[in-house]
Amino acid sequence: MKLTAVTVEKLQATDRRQEIPDSLCQGLYLVVQPTGKKGWQVRYRHAGVHRRMTLGGFPVLSLAQARQKAREALAAASEGRDPAEEVKAAKAPKPENDRDKVATVIDLFLKRHASRNRRADDVAAQFQREVLGKWGERDIRSITKRDVIDVLDGVVDRGSPISANRLRAHLNTLFNWAKSRDIIEVNPLDGVKPPAPEKPRDRVLTNEEIRLLWKVSGKMGYPFGDIYRLLLLTGQRLREVAELPWREIDGATWTLPGPRSKNGDEHVIPLSPEAREIIEAAPKVGRFVFSTTGLTPVSGFTRAKERLDGLMADAANEDLPAGAEPVTVPPFTIHDLRRTAATGMAGLRFPPHVVEAVLNHRSGTRRGVAGVYNRFDYADEKRQALETWARCVVALAEGGGKNVVPLRPAAGA
Repeated sequence: MKLTAVTVEKLQATDRRQEIPDSLCQGLYLVVQPTGKKGWQVRYRHAGVHRRMTLGGFPVLSLAQARQKAREALAAASEGRDPAEEVKAAKAPKPENDRDKVATVIDLFLKRHASRNRRADDVAAQFQREVLGKWGERDIRSITKRDVIDVLDGVVDRGSPISANRLRAHLNTLFNWAKSRDIIEVNPLDGVKPPAPEKPRDRVLTNEEIRLLWKVSGKMGYPFGDIYRLLLLTGQRLREVAELPWREIDGATWTLPGPRSKNGDEHVIPLSPEAREIIEAAPKVGRFVFSTTGLTPVSGFTRAKERLDGLMADAANEDLPAGAEPVTVPPFTIHDLRRTAATGMAGLRFPPHVVEAVLNHRSGTRRGVAGVYNRFDYADEKRQALETWARCVVALAEGGGKNVVPLRPAAGA
């Protein structure tokens, strides 16, 4: 409907709520309640999610003013900002001084507390992405449980429920720390449950998916394609591979020091010829095997994974006959490559304690004093397992072994 000042004035209420779009300003709606009350609303997309924002009531806000506000909101959304959050932040109480700002407290928290966490960079990145743009300038004492729930719901709504769970945990740690330092009196996370249920994952890549991943990772090349291949060949964790410094490599052996491993134990990883080839082909610039700057480890994994997913989907449909149903590749995470490697070695009949040794798991026979000796006793077994698995992966990649190894979920990978 082409709204005019006259039609808006004369529009009559019905027994139902009416939402009337403005044909001259896409996204702007006139809302007429059964009571006769009228107001303006703009609809937009942010982070892939449809959102609505109330602009104001009529006649306090005229049609011309509503259009102007709607255009400003839509422009903000087109730049990746959330206009509703910006309005909310502008109305929120301002701190009396900078030290009470959320941004200042987060900075102090990261320096004094989170820096001891090996995943400090992940925590800082999540705060930057999800929190600082919304709360950064607010007084930390003004953050309410409702604010927290709104942020977590936004992460869930864009399809990242497990990321929302992690954010809740990080925020809870932040506010508990702030409470312990007498910065706040109440933790707004009290009573806020994890937004999504979690269950142990059992996703492993099929033989065909391994073939596709190997194929497209070759197209991606250095650094991300090589990282994906090395993750699959070695079964190690993403950060351990992505932040690999040259000093940890000694010929056919990679020694991961305790401070870089998840369990704090030094971990010796025998490198198969295929893994060595990837590492030796990397540019010898700077401290790190995988880097785009020559100074720091590679970053940008989310975008790289999106590209990997897209390339695998394209490759899966390359040779389909005309009229055939499109093939979809079920979603998988980078950690699923580790589980795939573990499952593959188990399928090749390597015993559980050897697979655990490859993964640097502290469980079963590898706990306590025995684990110290087993770390060395299993060196030959680990090398045999990783070299056999690497040959299997290459055979699958070259299309020479659809039944090379049965892949089933491996417990605890």
